[in-house]
Amino acid sequence: MSNPVSNPETPEFLIAEAQLILGEARRQKSERTKTIGEPIQLPGKALSLQIHRGYAWVAENTTVARKIDLETGNTLQIYRGHTGPVTSIAFCDKDTSTGDGSILVTGSWDKTIKLWDTANKGLLSSTEAHSDFVKCLFVFPSLKLLVSGGSDKIIRFWDLSNVVSGKPLTSMGSISSHTRPISCIDGMALSETSAILYTADSMGMIKIWDLVKESGANARWKSTLKVELKHHRTGINEMRSGRDHLWTASGDDTAQVLANPSSLQPTTKPPVSIAHPAAVRSILPLSVTDLAEPYLLTGAGDVIRVYDMSSVDEPELINEVDAHWHDVTALHLWPRQTIGADKKTRIEPWIVSTSLDGTIRKWKLADLLTQSPAPRAEPPKFTQREPVSQTNSSFEVTEDEERELAELLDSD
Repeated sequence: MSNPVSNPETPEFLIAEAQLILGEARRQKSERTKTIGEPIQLPGKALSLQIHRGYAWVAENTTVARKIDLETGNTLQIYRGHTGPVTSIAFCDKDTSTGDGSILVTGSWDKTIKLWDTANKGLLSSTEAHSDFVKCLFVFPSLKLLVSGGSDKIIRFWDLSNVVSGKPLTSMGSISSHTRPISCIDGMALSETSAILYTADSMGMIKIWDLVKESGANARWKSTLKVELKHHRTGINEMRSGRDHLWTASGDDTAQVLANPSSLQPTTKPPVSIAHPAAVRSILPLSVTDLAEPYLLTGAGDVIRVYDMSSVDEPELINEVDAHWHDVTALHLWPRQTIGADKKTRIEPWIVSTSLDGTIRKWKLADLLTQSPAPRAEPPKFTQREPVSQTNSSFEVTEDEERELAELLDSD
């Protein structure tokens, strides 16, 4: 069924009615959910979220990146300098021998990649990285390699061996075989000069690459295509790899898991597909985290779902949590430190979620795994596009850019 709000053939009075119905449904749900999950209200919408060194790092549509204390909800640092929505966040090392992860890497609609010193918020460098929006970032720390993907359909490699030089990043190669904007990047280093790279686009195409670093003073990264995967019908929203499995979340209303993705054969069985009632925007397989537990969490619509994946071929839904009043866009593991009555420090696994409702919420993993599915409110029948708050009045977007941001923030 088509969406009456976004269908140009729908009469205006029906669009207005749909918007009123949706607005009232969301208003009511925002009241019902305003205290669950210890919500932290953001000034804007989180387009990307990372948990790093125990803090939440948010890429916002308000053109800033933000460091947040998850215990207090306070903003500890704000990184200003981009002139468009910040879409992606990653971290790299200032001192590669220590693995300090003290350099913040941000990508933006302003087509640049910026590096920041998290010790003092200082801008270290700005690189004109793509000819269109920067959509995603991935760092191979041991290889001193940054991989970026853009709306220009290009994947680019950047040298991170001298991040404090103050100069723009040095290009170390690119891939231009995708025919749609790049949406996700993941990978795994195999040695000091080789890696497996996964790339995905907004059409649902996933490509798996062998990366090898050439020798010489001006070495570049050479990519060789190994496999193309076409098991999703529409765009990939998130992709995670690890322990010989590739996990993907897609706008085709499925989360899928594929075993041994880098060594596929014609006889390889198809991926396991988990159907959802809405587009799956976020995915968190705990098996690929330090926790290494056989559970999968997904965000589809405003609901977090938890699956027991002890048998990957037979996923078992064990919980549904009405977590937000708008689409869940990110899920991450948070090792939360607590001090007990005995004064001993304990680390307990929590899950952090964020949503287009403009909040970050926190969930004790033990509760998510044991809580029985609760009755859910009747979902709204219509969806609407919401305006984006901009704090930088000098940032202007074209008609195409406005449409892409509207699609990004649409709940379809």
